[in-house]
Amino acid sequence: MDFLTDLTDIRTIQWLACAASCMLAFILLMIKIPHSEHTKRLNNAKVTIAVSFLVCGFMMAFSLYKYPAVWDYEQFSSLTMLITASFSTMAISYSMVNIIDDRMISGNVFIINTFLLTATSFALLESFLGDGSGKQHYLIALTLSLGLFVTQSTYYIVKFDKAYKKSLLALSAYYDEDEDHKIRWLRFFYIIAMLTDVFLLVYMVLPDGFMKIYIAWYVLFILYFSANFISFIGSHRMILDAFAHRTLSGQDLFPPKTQKLKDMEPAIDRKQRDAEFKKINGSIKQWIADKKYREYDKTKEEIAMEIGTTKELLQLYFNKVIRQDFRNWRTELRINDAKKMLLEDRQASTNLIGEMCGFSDRSNFHTQFVKIVGCSPKRWRDTNGKPEKA
Repeated sequence: MDFLTDLTDIRTIQWLACAASCMLAFILLMIKIPHSEHTKRLNNAKVTIAVSFLVCGFMMAFSLYKYPAVWDYEQFSSLTMLITASFSTMAISYSMVNIIDDRMISGNVFIINTFLLTATSFALLESFLGDGSGKQHYLIALTLSLGLFVTQSTYYIVKFDKAYKKSLLALSAYYDEDEDHKIRWLRFFYIIAMLTDVFLLVYMVLPDGFMKIYIAWYVLFILYFSANFISFIGSHRMILDAFAHRTLSGQDLFPPKTQKLKDMEPAIDRKQRDAEFKKINGSIKQWIADKKYREYDKTKEEIAMEIGTTKELLQLYFNKVIRQDFRNWRTELRINDAKKMLLEDRQASTNLIGEMCGFSDRSNFHTQFVKIVGCSPKRWRDTNGKPEKA
């Protein structure tokens, strides 16, 4: 019974949170990322997040060790949690945004935010731990801390939203593939992160006893984030290629529109262009016969090289001859392939067939199938390819 009582004590939960934070920090620091231009930002993000976890863990351990019997410990723990959440959210937000676009938030802004947060945190704890005569100072410090917390969260929400939308365009421009599902966890995580911040403000005004619930929730939150971040480090190298394109090539994925139009019209006369188009046409027929359209995770340059041309000429060919976007054209080839396979191999799962035909994400396969065919893959199979007569 005493054991259960200890487990529900807020100090015990804080010690567990401190241990979890430090453990995750050491795990992140021990993960080795090969040094290259691809991974420079990712490595910086990993170190920043790990250090923030260590700082938060140290701060909780210091407060538990230094002030174990402080008056109104429940309120004191809510203040330390406010500081902890502010530091970790700032570090995680800065790191995630800069993995996607290192021009979105400068290092100077991050340093200024860190300084302001440190100053207000110190003032807040000093005013709370005073002799009780400085209540007005405490209220001022608390107001400043909450104001900074809300302002900081809003700032990073806006920056993350811009960076995330830009990242989707970068993936599309680089791979000409529907790859947004591979960074979808970032957006889902960020929604949870911001809700966690909002919950903290709510918990601070609730009666005693609720803050330990929030601390337990926060531990689950950083565990969830760390697991997904480690997965991102290990398996999403192709995403980094798109985000590091400007660093590697010195070229922007999003040049001005006038430059795009100029690049699409190579400096060749009509006769040369027709000859190139004829060559591309023959290569594409062979490309289809070899079922190269089933392959994914390839850049536009790689696809153009397989066809024996440049990405600019290939795009021009599809605009002038096929009169259809390459991605949509290839998706139709994949769906037509899937339609045949669904009827020929009824033992294979629809997810496996989608993957064999070139869809790396099952939800995208289902969405594209319904969009083009008008019914789900399962219904297509169940009706023997005649859904309209069923």
